[in-house]
Amino acid sequence: MSSWGNSIKISVFGESHGNGIGVVIDGLPAGKKLDMDGIYEQMSRRAPGKDKTATPRLEKDIPEILSGVLNDTTTGAPLCAVIRNTNTRSGDYGNILSSPRPGHADYTGFIRYNGYNDIRGGGHFSGRLTAPVVFAGSVCRQILLEKGIKIAAHISSVGKIKDRPFDPVNIPDDLIERLNKETFSLIDRDKETEMRALIEECRNDLDSIGGTIECAVTGLPAGLGSPMFEGAENVISSIVFGIPAVKGIEFGAGFEASAMRGSENNDEFYYDEDTVKTRTNNHGGILGGITSGMPLIFRTAVKPTPSISKQQNTVDLTEKKDTTLSIHGRHDPCIVPRAVPVVEAAAAIAVLELISR
Repeated sequence: MSSWGNSIKISVFGESHGNGIGVVIDGLPAGKKLDMDGIYEQMSRRAPGKDKTATPRLEKDIPEILSGVLNDTTTGAPLCAVIRNTNTRSGDYGNILSSPRPGHADYTGFIRYNGYNDIRGGGHFSGRLTAPVVFAGSVCRQILLEKGIKIAAHISSVGKIKDRPFDPVNIPDDLIERLNKETFSLIDRDKETEMRALIEECRNDLDSIGGTIECAVTGLPAGLGSPMFEGAENVISSIVFGIPAVKGIEFGAGFEASAMRGSENNDEFYYDEDTVKTRTNNHGGILGGITSGMPLIFRTAVKPTPSISKQQNTVDLTEKKDTTLSIHGRHDPCIVPRAVPVVEAAAAIAVLELISR
């Protein structure tokens, strides 16, 4: 399935090296004025070819809106947008037609689709498909902003180099606004040089490196989500795991809570005038699958880019024997910086879905 959601439903289509990629968004309210410059800014943060930490494949990623918007205002009809692919080099993938790349979906896609899957640039499995997600998320976050709900993410770590985390209780608006405009989003800017050096080291070594992304949502009301299988964590996780290369997610204290005592992990309540708050936020803004009104905070684990230039062992599916493979093409030595706006977008879509339900 390449569709997600119930009240706010997105359907992503296209392949990395096809004519174009895009998304259809159903369920958007009518009469919402869109700031197209703001959407283009978010698309630019994710777009390739603009930084040494990213693939040199240069794509403008300008969405062409086909329906659902008139005079920059939503009409209530399905919003469809297409992003044309203009800088493909499919010849770079000729040597993987029968030899799946380690770490990629080439082999599982081959099995699932009986060898008919498009492997050029990863086809429909490619990180290129996150561009339509960022478009959809940019639309959703503008609707959320009218409700006072703000979203920001930052590079939490690259390899073992860590940025300073969000203050889980108080996240200032000026920090959110700054992170929303950056292409290498960090709370502690002094970490950038060290992180870039590690990424460059991996690139020169024909290798790649992974990391983590921390995302925060502020201004959420208490009471969104349902227990068991429709919880806020469930809804957010289900779309975040649609981002290629995401291998894990945790909310609040996450796995660290497993080493705590209850007295350490429990967030005590208090009244701030007429509003109930917690003094700490180990629960990450969600209790029993329902938002508490505190900042919603989660972290995602992003694996290293599987396309690396080092020679690797694989198999020849045609000859049915072991072989080796050297991957050509243009690839990110680190996916994490460009994945930050994608995680923000996924969060925006999920939160609007929760509100719409």
